[in-house]
Parts: sequence; structure tokens; C-alpha cells
Amino acid sequence: MSKDAYIHKVLPGSPGGPLLFVFHGTGADENQLLSLGRDLAPQATIISPRGDVAEQGAARFFRRTGEGVYDMDDLARATDKMAGYVKAHIEAAKPSAVFGLGYSNGANILASVVFAAPAVFDATVLMHPLIPFEPEINGSLAGRHILVTAGRRDPICPPNLTTRLEAYLRADGADVTVEWHDGGHEVRPNEIEAARRLFAGATQGV
Repeated sequence: MSKDAYIHKVLPGSPGGPLLFVFHGTGADENQLLSLGRDLAPQATIISPRGDVAEQGAARFFRRTGEGVYDMDDLARATDKMAGYVKAHIEAAKPSAVFGLGYSNGANILASVVFAAPAVFDATVLMHPLIPFEPEINGSLAGRHILVTAGRRDPICPPNLTTRLEAYLRADGADVTVEWHDGGHEVRPNEIEAARRLFAGATQGV
């Protein structure tokens, strides 16, 4: 898979430092999370792909047939493509560590890549993911750090599915933290601080 499989932007970081892949939400683009990524991981080279699927003009990473109803064949296609894209960048950069950050639809594709290729990411932040299926994890998540953030009143990602995702990840050996707030689908400051702590700790552990 090519490093140019997706339209994307790169913010260079310290040579030999971490790579941070950021994945936007539905209707956004490769610019949405660049500044947040730089804030959370100042030394990292940040790679931000744009989703290659359009839903009534809104960019996404895979197709769906309704709210919360995924086209599982297209999710499989997108997961394979994204995993190859991520691996191509890692092979070229030889980073000290590999981090992932996704919001909403971006968290969903990131989670799917983590299920398919558990060894790729050292630390992952899934902001408001919606995983309405039981994942098949291709290997072990032992030693992988995963932060899930969620709103207790999120109309898109019901809290019970967040709790179920946590259980799946923990059962496969991941070091999982869940950061809640009392709102909906929006990102709040406590989520950002939790992500900052995760990446800082993972960087120190390199």
C-alpha cells in the first residue's frame, strides 16, 4: 500500500520521534485534528488522511446504510486499505512509537485497524467511537494503551456500547482507560487532558 493512498496532510515533528495518525469525523477533513494532534504530541510527526467515501458530500472513512448501521463489506475494505497506508508510513519513517487519535467516524476506522492489526499502534485514543458489532481481534492487544472517551448523553454513541467496547478491549489484554463526561457527542476538555496524559506516558515509555 502506498503512503499516498489517501489525500492527507503531514506536520513534521522531531526526527526519529513518534508518528501520530489522526482521523477526522464525518463531514470534516484532514485539517480537523491537526492542531489538536500537535498540542497533544508536540514532538510527533502528524499524519492526517481524508476519508475516501462521500455521504451526501460529507467525507467518511467507510460507508453506512443508516445511523449506526455499517456497510460491513466496505468497513473491511477500508480497514485493509487504512492498515496498509499506516504501515507504509511507519516503514518509511522508522518512528520511536506509533500513536493514533480518532474522533467519531475517525475513531471507528481507527478501532477497526486496531482490531485487524493490534501490533501497529502503541497508544490509541478513540473519541466517541461507535462499535455496534463484536470485534474479531487478530492477535493480542497486550501492552497496548487505549483511551476511550465518551459522553453519558451521547445520542450517537450509547454509553452501553462504550462499556461493551471497553470490555472487549480489556478481555484481549489492552491497558484501557475510559474518560466520561456528562454531555453528548462533543469533545470536552477532560477528554483532551486524558489524551495528553496517555501520549505523554507512552512517549516516556519509549
